[in-house]
Amino acid sequence: MTNNNMSRRAFIGRSAAAAAVAGMGAQPSHAASVRSRPNILLLMTDQQRGDCLGCDGNDVISTPNIDRIAAEGAHFRCAYSSTPTCTPARSGLLTGLSPWHHGMLGYGRGASSYPVELPRAMRDAGYQTLGIGKMHWYPQRNLHGFHRTILDESSRSETPGFLSDYRAWFAQNAPSGMEYNVTGIGWNDYRSKSYVPDEELHPTRWTADRAIEFIGDYAGEEPFFLKVSFARPHSPYDPPQRFMDAYREDNMPKRHIGDWCRRFAQGNPSNYTSWQGDFGEEQACRSRRGYYGSISFIDEQVGRILSTLDKRGMLDDTLIIFTADHGDMTGDHHLWRKSYPYESSARIPFIVRPPKGFSPVRGATFRHPVELRDILPTCLDSAGVTMPGNLDGRSVLDIFRNEKAPWRDSIDLEHDVCYSPENHWNALTDGRYKYIYYAPTGEEQLFDLVDDPGEEHDLARENGKKPLVRDWRGRMIGQLAERGEPFVVNGDLGIRKERMLYSPFYPDHEARRLEGLMNRRNRD
Repeated sequence: MTNNNMSRRAFIGRSAAAAAVAGMGAQPSHAASVRSRPNILLLMTDQQRGDCLGCDGNDVISTPNIDRIAAEGAHFRCAYSSTPTCTPARSGLLTGLSPWHHGMLGYGRGASSYPVELPRAMRDAGYQTLGIGKMHWYPQRNLHGFHRTILDESSRSETPGFLSDYRAWFAQNAPSGMEYNVTGIGWNDYRSKSYVPDEELHPTRWTADRAIEFIGDYAGEEPFFLKVSFARPHSPYDPPQRFMDAYREDNMPKRHIGDWCRRFAQGNPSNYTSWQGDFGEEQACRSRRGYYGSISFIDEQVGRILSTLDKRGMLDDTLIIFTADHGDMTGDHHLWRKSYPYESSARIPFIVRPPKGFSPVRGATFRHPVELRDILPTCLDSAGVTMPGNLDGRSVLDIFRNEKAPWRDSIDLEHDVCYSPENHWNALTDGRYKYIYYAPTGEEQLFDLVDDPGEEHDLARENGKKPLVRDWRGRMIGQLAERGEPFVVNGDLGIRKERMLYSPFYPDHEARRLEGLMNRRNRD
């Protein structure tokens, strides 16, 4: 593919040379030149906290290559995963919709198809599409419009006979008799340990190698849409030894412990997949050492991918997005893993680097509330495809065009029951304040994210903040009004004792039927 120096005018004007998204996808107009549209590289990590980047102000972690993407574009400081577990988060990215409208309100199986899907829209717009790494879809070989996927699905084998491409490759390339999980720590384990096999066998390295092969060999006339989805830093926290050695436990950031979180302190430290428990500052630092090492290993691989783009003369003609599906509590507030409304779980990296010449913005930090649903419209915008009218997401390229242009004033967050019946909530945040409503009890929390970014002090407990809490409660009522009961009852937030994993918009009727059976069994 030859180098194509694209002007700002050409980039902005592409919408006139592309067709609308209609029905199931997007069709490029006959007049559109494939050379006038950028490649799109979507880099995604699994379970990466938003504060685990140098460009986010973390002076302990080393992420020079990801920081470079931010330095050549923009870092969105107030970026969130609306439903911060793997499958619903990825459904938001896939569809450009809010949880209520794509239908997944908690951790379940994504639907087999949706009216609009990102890879299919890019394919219909004339892009060559490839997904590498973790997709976490069902069925597991579902393409959702990709021409091809090369999968690392960790330990999941949910489709009969499924074996991921990484697992098959490992079996062929590892020493004879070596087990895939030889390192010995589990998929939701809070412990950390350096990777036992040679690092060339690590899934992080494998994922980057496949991306580098694709970019290095690419000779298509059409632009490409490449999703590179790393399965780390999701546990196991198992970086190669050299990345474990790059960090010291006594230099890890200390846990955030709120004045409200004592209820989560009890836990069994011998249960290595505990979702709650005060296991001490030392354990949190040990966990974070492996977690930070895993992120730095990913960062090195991102650098290799960028270098390959540069060598091929493609870097200036590529829109690059870096994000994650959700974060990881890593011991904050005595919590582990994800699914919580707190920053460590719900705030994510979100970095965008437009092609050269599109915008003079370089190294900016934007505080607009953005979410995974905004990636689909951003990609369509970059390809010059007219947006479907029913998307909840918006193109963040509008912010590059005019930072002061109108934008949403807050983003909605929620999660159906996960780990325990009490962990069932809705939240709203504008990046300054965050309001949380616990569905089974009506408990409210309010945090000032500017003065208290670790959410250590709950303002809802202060009498002087009651008017502010009432204001945010009213905003939440407005947010949930379209749902009706049991979310809003007689004009106020309702107590919801029962779970609702799928909304009425969820397209997979069989999954909703099974959820109803499960709920009835739980009641009985």
